[in-house]
Amino acid sequence: MYKFIMTLLLFSISGLSIAEVSQQGKSGKVEYSAWHNGEINKERDPLIVEYNQGIAKSWTDQSDKNLIPEVPKQANYFDYSNKKIYRQAIFMDGDAYYTQMDFNDLEGFKPEGSPVKILGYNCQKYTGSSFSNKIELWVTTETGLQGTPILSFPYPNGLVLKYVRNENYGWQATDIEFYKKKKAPKLMPTDLGKEIDQVNFGLRLANAFVKEVKVFENEQINWGDEINNPEGNVTDALYRFAGGTVIAKKVKLPEVPNGTTVFAEVVEKSNGDAYDRTGSAFIIPTGKEKSFLDGLKSGVDALPKYVSKENKTYQGVVSTDDYDPIIELMRFFTPFGVNHFNDKRDVGIAWADSVTYKEEVSHLLPVLQGECWLAVFIGNYDGGGHKVSLNLKYHLNEQESSEEPKGKHWVQSVFNTTNVMEMAGQEYGTMFKTDTLKVEFEVPEGVKNATFRYISTGHGGWGGGDEFVPKKNQLFLDGEPFFSYTPWRVDCGTYRAYNPASGNFWNGLSSSDLSRSGWCPGSVSHPYYTDIENLTPGKHTIEVYIPLGEREGNMFSAWNVSGVLIGEID
Repeated sequence: MYKFIMTLLLFSISGLSIAEVSQQGKSGKVEYSAWHNGEINKERDPLIVEYNQGIAKSWTDQSDKNLIPEVPKQANYFDYSNKKIYRQAIFMDGDAYYTQMDFNDLEGFKPEGSPVKILGYNCQKYTGSSFSNKIELWVTTETGLQGTPILSFPYPNGLVLKYVRNENYGWQATDIEFYKKKKAPKLMPTDLGKEIDQVNFGLRLANAFVKEVKVFENEQINWGDEINNPEGNVTDALYRFAGGTVIAKKVKLPEVPNGTTVFAEVVEKSNGDAYDRTGSAFIIPTGKEKSFLDGLKSGVDALPKYVSKENKTYQGVVSTDDYDPIIELMRFFTPFGVNHFNDKRDVGIAWADSVTYKEEVSHLLPVLQGECWLAVFIGNYDGGGHKVSLNLKYHLNEQESSEEPKGKHWVQSVFNTTNVMEMAGQEYGTMFKTDTLKVEFEVPEGVKNATFRYISTGHGGWGGGDEFVPKKNQLFLDGEPFFSYTPWRVDCGTYRAYNPASGNFWNGLSSSDLSRSGWCPGSVSHPYYTDIENLTPGKHTIEVYIPLGEREGNMFSAWNVSGVLIGEID
């Protein structure tokens, strides 16, 4: 009896009750399920928190998933003694990185209402906010465990059994397992890997799911240099054509799952050319007997001919049985002299160092895998020209490997009048003067969900030219109208900081500010998409009509139009 009273007295002096002492040294595991709009969602991967000797470890349980190797192995470690959180990730190459942060001690959170029971334990509700979101936490101190399902909200000396954000999303504990002493694991590894800051840690996690292909890096596109290309078709070698105004490369692109999001990114700056120029990043289809490569290597006369009603010849612009025209990833327009002319004209604007053009090209994923020829064109006759980089970024949208075969897709380039071999004699798109551009194409069996992708820009750079005059584009499928619009951009003033060499007028306007037919100096010209329902197998025709403006002396208008059909195929 004496020993019992003395023991009780010692516990009382230390400030701990017998109930609290009985919880010391406990270890265990808590499983959390997603919580959505008042209900537990068992469809999502559960979140696991383990606790032992002042350390909690949390991770998402994906043990039943067949994950792709790119998925990093992640875990969070909570050191409750030192109020530190460590985030660790081990990547596909075996490299481990971690970052650390301090507990925030739930600053600004206040208790609300009476305790409620979760899994049989009394939980006090705490309410606060984070980044304008309402946050609710239910915390118990009865388990002897410490932990939280949410990185940002640990609770010292307690276990968060439920977390809700904005009253509609969160996590709730659905099971607790207490370990026997012999089973209690050591949770934090001795070596967490290389320490980096939180920003770079987050970037590494995101970039684990990005496959980047650097096609061109700061390459010069100019006119007049002596050109010595490698013999044959050498992978990853740089080729220059059309006097140096087209650069091309045969590359090996990654094989990725259907549904991957792909971006094309071009970075451009002037290396001496002051003018706004047409630019194009494009794919060269090589699946037929002839390809645009024949023209690049041997001259425009090697390309199939399209003859208009006025008996004028255009090279390589339409699909035939043995040839497909180029497929544009992106049509862009250089500004007036960005970078090279920045210090040559001061009008009180902070000029940009370069221009980045970025566009999603996921619809072209079927032709952006495996072996592929990619190229970039900028029309100019300048010895310095431009410096250009082209990257492709594949953002994987699935973390699980799939046993199912990939769905098949059909991509058919129908026409492209952008004369990317302009400096080698390829004709401008002037066939609309007395004619429609008419192309015959064939649809194979099994095509469904077809979409037509169309890019159109008008050119003729004087007051009466089609660059500055809105013109309606009308398209016909098998003689019936199926799409029409007027490409006209009124936002060109947005890109003023890219245009140091732009001419400035007496009334405060600059040339780069003026509205144009589907483009602006320093911008991308966006494609338009229209669905084509019930596209039957067999031969079809597409026609394009644009009311081309009249010539004025040696000045003339032209239109760069490209059309690609994209669909699924059984």
